[in-house]
Amino acid sequence: MVESTGEPAPKSPVADSTDAVWASFLVSFPPDITQLYCRDVEAVFRINPYYYFDVWNQTGPGTYHAEFENQSNKTRQSLELNVLPGPGRGLTVTYTGGIKKRTVFTIEPAPEGSRLTVTDDYDLLPPAERENRKSEVDKSLNAWAEALRIYFLRLKRWSWLPGWNWYLRRVWIPMKPSARRIVWLLYLITVAEFFFFLFVVLIYVLEQD
Repeated sequence: MVESTGEPAPKSPVADSTDAVWASFLVSFPPDITQLYCRDVEAVFRINPYYYFDVWNQTGPGTYHAEFENQSNKTRQSLELNVLPGPGRGLTVTYTGGIKKRTVFTIEPAPEGSRLTVTDDYDLLPPAERENRKSEVDKSLNAWAEALRIYFLRLKRWSWLPGWNWYLRRVWIPMKPSARRIVWLLYLITVAEFFFFLFVVLIYVLEQD
């Protein structure tokens, strides 16, 4: 379950910010494995169900150029991203462009594996300008955290299947969010049809007996 920014725990990992929101969830991987998956910054951002990417290019070590539509606030973004290690096992993504200062991914040990907290920090512009541009605030944070939680859950549950991780990273993640939803729906329909076929075969066999 994603924990919203209004809850007392966990505390915001960006104590030096006066304008931050965050969401937190449990991951059933130990912190070092969670850290490894989070280092794939492109995958982490493409998982966001409101981001429709037109461009994602790596421009240097730890730097990226991204162009996308954020459907949570109906804005188009053209950003330069700089990825830095820390805090701890986590990472920090700073932005050139937009009103967001940084996104911080904090990874902490938890009894079930680890806890991942995603924090959007808006302490970049003067308060008056932030107020004038509040329509640009990213409203996708909770949905992003929930999508990441499900992504880690699928990795944990199905990684034993040969080629599963390759399929997720090379085929499923590069799809637009709407296409991913359609693909999962088609999978569910196919599975349902398969079990219905087995049911029909079972009825036929019983009748023959």
